[in-house]
Amino acid sequence: MFLMSKNLKYLLDLVPGKRHLGTYRFLPVFFCIGGIMEWIMINVRIGKETFYDVYRRKRSEREYQQKIADGLIGPMEPAEK
Repeated sequence: MFLMSKNLKYLLDLVPGKRHLGTYRFLPVFFCIGGIMEWIMINVRIGKETFYDVYRRKRSEREYQQKIADGLIGPMEPAEK
């Protein structure tokens, strides 16, 4: 266990800016990771949908269910053949 923490400390000390920024020197790395994740959620399609396509559809379904529960609209009836 001690060896692992020693190696981790060594790797963290390799990141520049320790004296001036302290632990805040890691913020740019996490900022970039967040930006990359956001880009992936917007642009990468898995199957036919992106993350935001699924999000918008689920939000719309929840709003519709809430309107039904509030009695503002009636449930849709299945189309007859």
